[in-house]
Amino acid sequence: MSSSEAQRGSSTVESSHAPSAVANGRAFAPGRALRHGGKVLPEHARGHNRSLVLQTLFHQGAMSRADLSRETGLTRVTISDLVGELISDGFVAEMGVREASGPGKPAMLVDLDRAGHRIIGIDLSESDEFMGAVLTLDGDIVARRNVPVPAGADDVVPAVVALAAELVADSHAPVLGIGVGTPGVVDDHGVILTAPNFGWAGFDLESALRDALNLPVLVANDANAAVLAEYTFGGAGDDVLLVKVGRGVGSGLLASGQPMRGAHFAAGEIGHVTVGTDGGPVCVCGKVGCLEAWLAVPALSSRLAAASGSSREGILRDAGTRLGIALAPVVGVLDVSEIVLSGPTELLDGPLAEATVETLRARTLAEFHDGVRVRMTEQGQDIVLRGAAVMVLSGQLGVS
Repeated sequence: MSSSEAQRGSSTVESSHAPSAVANGRAFAPGRALRHGGKVLPEHARGHNRSLVLQTLFHQGAMSRADLSRETGLTRVTISDLVGELISDGFVAEMGVREASGPGKPAMLVDLDRAGHRIIGIDLSESDEFMGAVLTLDGDIVARRNVPVPAGADDVVPAVVALAAELVADSHAPVLGIGVGTPGVVDDHGVILTAPNFGWAGFDLESALRDALNLPVLVANDANAAVLAEYTFGGAGDDVLLVKVGRGVGSGLLASGQPMRGAHFAAGEIGHVTVGTDGGPVCVCGKVGCLEAWLAVPALSSRLAAASGSSREGILRDAGTRLGIALAPVVGVLDVSEIVLSGPTELLDGPLAEATVETLRARTLAEFHDGVRVRMTEQGQDIVLRGAAVMVLSGQLGVS
């Protein structure tokens, strides 16, 4: 059995080398957005319509005002008014006339002004360095800067502010906003409820950065940011669980196209779920048998380094089995259609992912869950940075 695809019934695990569902780095379906849970009130209609126009252009590219009217269902008068407003605000630009294909005056094409703004993305989830990038509105990275993680907790925020300021200076265009993906439990106002690695508890990181940088800032858990990147740029469906494996283990979840954060903003915190009653390594939290103690990169790499060649596959398969044990109840309860793995390909792809699929099939209802797709993300280490860009696009423009 190859590491590129393992078949168990109709369940599959797919390699990161599978063909991409994304063309030219753009999202894969027209008009697709994170679904909103409530009705649009009359006082919010104009903002909703602005977002609808921007969303349509973001995914489908340049089109005429008449095309926009047909695609959005808005009247031509409304479209003309909105497009004029968006051009004035610098978010839409006229791109020239369409090539004539018949009698009559050729239509003027409009599109999102993709070069008119930049987004700053920052990833605080790595163990040895903070990663930052300047991104286009299409999620393409045009500049990067990384800085070492400071030794002292009091130095973390100044380091992030300095990194962001350098990226802003490197952007060469107006900055739409700054998105930050961080470890820890984060509420919907960017307050870090707990992040033990940084010594944060109840810390309003979003406000601290906004005040220091005088720009719009959005802060979210790193795995929650990553699943947004997979949804917008990576071809994920509306019901997807992304497992992010690094210094720790966490997950981000979309159900029916909506992010799930939970009653205490801790949805997806699977790293400290106990996945065995057979003992096992002691976790940093003090418990025995946490998923993170088997699967986190430092712990898994250490066990592999101490193993002989023939036993390495067994270690990887054991970690994959533990991951499947943790994920099976989630698949059973939420009926997700795919699971995306984000982390070192050399660890996650192959025996580990194969064992995850086998365990899922053994522990879920075959009739409905044998077809759950397990695959590696194709976005590599940039997934949180690109997810941070989606946070800004959604927060500032209503685009995802």
